[in-house]
Amino acid sequence: MTLPLVTNIGSRGRHRRYLIGAAGLAVALIVAAGLVFFGVARGARLVLFLPLFVGALGFFQARGGT
Repeated sequence: MTLPLVTNIGSRGRHRRYLIGAAGLAVALIVAAGLVFFGVARGARLVLFLPLFVGALGFFQARGGT
C-alpha cells in the first residue's frame, strides 16, 4: 500500500525553494573556488558543508513539495 503524495506548498513556494537551493550551491562553488585559489588547507574546506546542505535541502524540498 502506497500513500498518495501530499504537497503543502504551492508553485511560489517551490520556486522560492529552488532559488534558495541554487543560491546555496552557487555560494558553495564560489567559496570552494576561493579556498582552492588561495591555497587554504584541506580541513578548512569543511566550511562548505553548510552552503551545500542548504542548497541540497532547497532542491529536495522543492522537488518533494514539502
